[in-house]
Amino acid sequence: MTALLAQSLVTPSLGLIVWKTIAFLLFLALLYWFGWGPITEALEQREAEIESSIQRAEEALAEAKEIQAENEEARRNAEQEAQSIIRQARESAEELREEEEAKTRRRIQQMKEQAEAEIEREKQAALQELRDEVADLAIEAAQKIIEKDLDADRHRQLVTDALDDFSTN
Repeated sequence: MTALLAQSLVTPSLGLIVWKTIAFLLFLALLYWFGWGPITEALEQREAEIESSIQRAEEALAEAKEIQAENEEARRNAEQEAQSIIRQARESAEELREEEEAKTRRRIQQMKEQAEAEIEREKQAALQELRDEVADLAIEAAQKIIEKDLDADRHRQLVTDALDDFSTN
């Protein structure tokens, strides 16, 4: 009997096949009427969510690219501005250096002119002192000569020498 039972399970009967087919078709009909709408609705909703997620991801990617481009532009602008600031600082430093050199040259020239003027004043003072001494010596010499008895020849010689001295000066 077990053999008969085992054989009946392996070889299906025509009635069993019909009932299984009817049950399957009934299951499909019930699934179509009651389950197909919610299933397709859930699939469509899931599809819409996926499309929405893809759209948001594309928008986020586009926004990220835009932000990256803005950041790159800002970086380039900052770099250019930094280069400009460095260039201006160098130019300012160069101008300041040139200005200080010019001030130093003017100061040196002024000091040189003052020194030359001081030297000229000292020279003139020394010459004046020398003239005064020469005049004093000349007066002294003249007094000594006058004190001596002058003869006419000697007097003529003195006058001639004095005139020669005046003409050479």
